[in-house]
Amino acid sequence: MSFKYNLLKARSYLAMVIGILIAFSIVLYVESHSEDNGDSRVHIAPSVGRPLTPSPRPLNPEEIIWAKAAWQYFVNNTQPSGLVNSVDKFPSSTMWDTSSYFMAIISAQRIGIIQQDEFDSRISNALGALAKLPLFEGKLPNKAYNTQTLSMVNYINQPSTKGIGWSAIDISRMMVPLNILVWNYPQHAVEVNKVISHWKLNALVADDQLQGSTINDKTQAVSLHQEGRMGYEQYAARTLQLVGINASLALDYTAHLQFIKVEGILVPDDIRISQKEGANTFIVSEPYILTGLELGFDLYSSELAWRVFKAQENRFQRTGIYTSVSEDHVDTAPYFIYSTLHYSGNDWAVITEKGVRVDKLRQLSTKSAFSWYALWRTAYSEQTRRQLSGLMVPSKGWYAGIYEIDNKVNTSLNANTNGVVLESLAFINGGKLLCTGCTQVKQPVGATDK
Repeated sequence: MSFKYNLLKARSYLAMVIGILIAFSIVLYVESHSEDNGDSRVHIAPSVGRPLTPSPRPLNPEEIIWAKAAWQYFVNNTQPSGLVNSVDKFPSSTMWDTSSYFMAIISAQRIGIIQQDEFDSRISNALGALAKLPLFEGKLPNKAYNTQTLSMVNYINQPSTKGIGWSAIDISRMMVPLNILVWNYPQHAVEVNKVISHWKLNALVADDQLQGSTINDKTQAVSLHQEGRMGYEQYAARTLQLVGINASLALDYTAHLQFIKVEGILVPDDIRISQKEGANTFIVSEPYILTGLELGFDLYSSELAWRVFKAQENRFQRTGIYTSVSEDHVDTAPYFIYSTLHYSGNDWAVITEKGVRVDKLRQLSTKSAFSWYALWRTAYSEQTRRQLSGLMVPSKGWYAGIYEIDNKVNTSLNANTNGVVLESLAFINGGKLLCTGCTQVKQPVGATDK
């Protein structure tokens, strides 16, 4: 039987098989990383004082209000096609953005702010849209689609008959909501199968690493390349494991790891050259917070995430500037930025996708602050989240952040910000969002304990 058939038709048997495979892979992983095997890769030592993952608790009434505001973004931006705009009133979306929509629906249902019939309707419509998408070279989803027509487009939503390539990391993230649906909402399993049965997922991996594709604007030649850097590729590789695809080198945090000191904290960095294979090498919160919220931390990812968080807290202690940075949409050109802990020898650099510095756009990120608030629940994470209380517009959603340079609001309304706000609140309410074989229990609303 195929993996997909087992996944959708024989989940209990699959759980046993996956358990055996995971146990075997853990043995191999531990053996390959033991201290007596002569391995020269960097050792990841635990930090003193790193908190344990907090237990779920009921959301309090104020948090329910926050969740309803975040959900309103998706209400306002749902297209008849079944997909949602990546940015308010901009009818385009990537697979990453579409994953944010699926995770928002799942989170809203678990929090209890939408009813089951709306959940089922939205999931079915969105899966129906995915099943209709034209694929790049007939293999995998294109990097971007028009949410009204479902046609392939470039990143500025111009039609692209051939497409512009696929992103292994973006597609990998889609495996999270699709697996949640199969395991926890099996009424949608057939629809999920209809989607992924057309995708050539094995093309996402080559030589045990993630593989993306691009197209040359002038020659229209298609090229394949290694995709992903520290944090992102481990997150993506874990999601691909969920559908039986092995990217063992991408999964290994130590394969390309080095530590650099930022604000007195040794934080994880990638030894590979920035812009090689078209990839920037930088440190942001995004892959670590999504790993924690969606998949749950393991020992390595928990430690690395804690260090990334603590460096940001230490910057606040040094400067008095509340710091919580990640990748984000912004309301001015270039419209998307990576606000980093470190990039190319510079702490706290802000860059475009092409590596151009735009430090004036550094901001206190809404989704980053909400995520750390959910994952650690420390005094600093609580104080940081409070700085963003004025960014909620109940009829629109949550704005993306506050610019450091002048304390003005970044008025970008987008799916990723509001999706992660919902994920963070769902995590507080019920723990990690993907739990194979688990029965998700919604916590009662109204408690006020933290």
